Amino acid sequence: MQKIIKLGIPKGSLQNATIELFRRSGWKINVEGRSYFPDIDDDSIECALCRAQEMSINVESGVIDAGLTGLDWVAEHESDVHVVTDLVYSKVSARPARWVIAVAGDSPVQEIKDLEGMTISTELVKFTKRFFKEHNINVTVKFSWGATEAKIVSGLADAIVEITETESTIRAHNLRVIHEIMATNTQLIANKTAWQDTRKREKIQQIAQLLQGALVANTMVGIKMNVPENKIAKIVSLLPSLNAPTIASLYQSDWFSVESIIDTKYVRDLIPQLLKEGAEGIIEYPLNKVL
Repeated sequence: MQKIIKLGIPKGSLQNATIELFRRSGWKINVEGRSYFPDIDDDSIECALCRAQEMSINVESGVIDAGLTGLDWVAEHESDVHVVTDLVYSKVSARPARWVIAVAGDSPVQEIKDLEGMTISTELVKFTKRFFKEHNINVTVKFSWGATEAKIVSGLADAIVEITETESTIRAHNLRVIHEIMATNTQLIANKTAWQDTRKREKIQQIAQLLQGALVANTMVGIKMNVPENKIAKIVSLLPSLNAPTIASLYQSDWFSVESIIDTKYVRDLIPQLLKEGAEGIIEYPLNKVL
């Protein structure tokens, strides 16, 4: 089959999480050694590894038809791309990733206006410059090649603009957050010309739909149990399911099989309740996709 789209896979911190998400969505991506062109078990897709920071530039130019990157890097480059869908997943926690302004714990700076005339270190240079310009605050913004938190400790900057989920690294360097400038999440973006091509758009939409299904499934589990007839009403009332649970009678028995899909956050409290109310043979199983 002729290739339909060239798909950008983010290289770096999101690479493994992205490949796992595609696996649960139905695609197997295999990265061999230092190759920038992973194999994928879909003859209509050609994969290319690309740094998330550069993805929107390559998608806008048409080098890549579609790819995954953060809202932050689309905003950084003001890329003219089509946002297909948000893909809200995290490597560390359920909290959204945020770009924040941080200063030393003992810094006299309390508000962003106090940064007037100071030096800011960040990877997000263009967006940071625009932010301070919009707030009429004159600062010097310098690009950081990494270890941004250390720039304050080493005296190379008065403040940093850095991405964080839990703020643990920021606190570990004895820094203090004074302002949040952007919340960001992963997005599937597409080249606008590619999006106008019917075959490419259909393939990109298929990818978006199945990725979303896998993300929803990551927060849910299936649960199945046997319940005596006289306990059905009580058991069903305990199940916080997507819809009504599936109930089927067991062969030549006054017992029933009850099956439902529930949010993972309820499971640890729910199973003891179900056992207490008479359910037996409870099985919990993971899901690949919920659509």
